[in-house]
Amino acid sequence: MTATSGLGAARPASPDLLRSVFRKHAAGVAVITARGRSGPVGFTATSLASVSADPPMLSFSVGTGGSSWPAIAGSDHVGVHVLGEHQQELAATFARSGADRFGPATAWREGPEGVPVLDDVPAWMVCRVVTRVPAGDHRIVLAEILMGDPTGHGRPLLYHQGRFGGLRD
Repeated sequence: MTATSGLGAARPASPDLLRSVFRKHAAGVAVITARGRSGPVGFTATSLASVSADPPMLSFSVGTGGSSWPAIAGSDHVGVHVLGEHQQELAATFARSGADRFGPATAWREGPEGVPVLDDVPAWMVCRVVTRVPAGDHRIVLAEILMGDPTGHGRPLLYHQGRFGGLRD
């Protein structure tokens, strides 16, 4: 194999390199919710992934320094909500530190297993947490899907280059 000069300027691994590379990767946007000791908690995630069809399982990552981590660490169940293009402000609210995520602007209800379920999303699921795997300053949460509703309307919300957006035809 011959080395080429078309690779650009390689940099050593760092948090900045990881963020820079993943800004080039378009990802779907989800909100993860749980019941906390003093009320509902939630955060915006772009790490949602399908893991297994049988049993139906998914995964997501959560930072251990985030305000939602204590509730996610202690919850047996979580809500997973796939957001639509029309929900950019909702995604931003759940991503913003210190925001009143379940304030008057957020339409939600208590769902199965006491999990907060957001209204008007294209799809939602309630999942049983199976395990939390340490991964640096995050935990990868593996969860089994118990029930959900994929019949909501809207095109998916995407995150790319540090911004929320939608699909282009």
